[in-house]
Amino acid sequence: MLRFPPDFVWGTATAAYQIEGAAQDDGRAASIWDTFCATPGKVRNGDSGLVACDHYYRLDEDLDVIARLGVGAYRFSVSWPRVVGDDGRVNQKGLDFYRRIVDGLHRRGVRPLVTLYHWDLPQRLEDRGGWTARDTAAEFADYARVVHEALAGEVEEFTTLNEPWVSAFMGYGNGMHAPGRTDQRAAVTAAHHLLLGHGLAAAAMRAADPRTKVGVTLNLSPVVPFSDTDADRDAARRYDGQQNRLFLDALLRGKYPADVVELFRDVTDFAFVRDGDMALIGAPLDHLGINYYRPNLVMDEPGSDDPVRAGVRMPPGVEVTSMGWPVQPEGLTDLLVRLRDDYQPVPLYVTENGAAFDDVIGADGEVDDQRRIAYLRGHLQAAHAALRAGVDLRGYFVWSLLDNFEWAEGYAKRFGLVYVDYATQRRIPKSSARWYAGVIRDGGVENADETR
Repeated sequence: MLRFPPDFVWGTATAAYQIEGAAQDDGRAASIWDTFCATPGKVRNGDSGLVACDHYYRLDEDLDVIARLGVGAYRFSVSWPRVVGDDGRVNQKGLDFYRRIVDGLHRRGVRPLVTLYHWDLPQRLEDRGGWTARDTAAEFADYARVVHEALAGEVEEFTTLNEPWVSAFMGYGNGMHAPGRTDQRAAVTAAHHLLLGHGLAAAAMRAADPRTKVGVTLNLSPVVPFSDTDADRDAARRYDGQQNRLFLDALLRGKYPADVVELFRDVTDFAFVRDGDMALIGAPLDHLGINYYRPNLVMDEPGSDDPVRAGVRMPPGVEVTSMGWPVQPEGLTDLLVRLRDDYQPVPLYVTENGAAFDDVIGADGEVDDQRRIAYLRGHLQAAHAALRAGVDLRGYFVWSLLDNFEWAEGYAKRFGLVYVDYATQRRIPKSSARWYAGVIRDGGVENADETR
């Protein structure tokens, strides 16, 4: 058995738009994802988060599911448009919902970790430019103050942003996510304003209570050249610059990498970076969240319109999930060790790790998801290897608690430890839920040599 430290945090995670539903209830305003889902052709099968997992109305049931897992912590996000209405005023019913989540977690002995932004920007702000507008960063800080004040004394740790790379480059660069814009200059501008929003929000919360712990969550991945050619190695450098270093260097070094700034010179002059911005963005973090799903095998694409000019290829002979992502747990070890070696010390959490598979209910009424168990086991073994290498890894959160609305994939992909029958909203814990509960109970996972 590979034992984890006694104070290691075991958790699971969700996001507001993916599970809550009640998208038009109790004063919730429209978000960019409501608009995106209503645009024909943007989301598979025309799905939306209008009902999702109906978590808003099934809160106590879902909190009981969390408690039965035995996790020490639950990471969830607050919906900005549920808390601040279209008139810009605080929606008390929205705040009360998140107070109920936090209170319910405490009653069940589970620690709440709050993410302030998991992609659901209020549509009223997108109408004014969204994350390409500097004012949105200031609006985010105001919203952070509201949530922080409402949950003061009940929540110890806040995460400002979830995966700003996705918000910027998939939302404003390639249009695959809301708001669906395809403008590389807008994407780089949005990336800066997202990071500025983080810095402003962190400063505002710490000013209100210096004891507040603030972090940010990035989707990071090792980047490997497809071949040993100079062209592919340089493509990997460029891809790593946009995917990883643009955000890591800003947050942990207080500056953007010079080669990445040069990479985007043809689309922007970075005039949106003002005096004092980088000091705010680079203020010390109390923790850094890592969302890991896969490494990226990268090949040079000289004819691409994308300034990065690099394409991801599938490694041969590797298992893939139903998302088409390769299963390579060793990439998690490599990533965590790199963070230890290349950047200043900061406590790390794996805030998301999991896999979508084509889960079905068997004749016995159970969902026996052995492939997910193997996936999680391998990645926990990889996390343990990083701990042995001296990485300051404090916790691990499985994505996700429930099957849910998987963004542009709609309801076609299932990541949950718990199966959701969307027709009835029935929750069915999968075999992986029972397996993970056992890992938590035992404080460790089988050694890799014993699972071959």
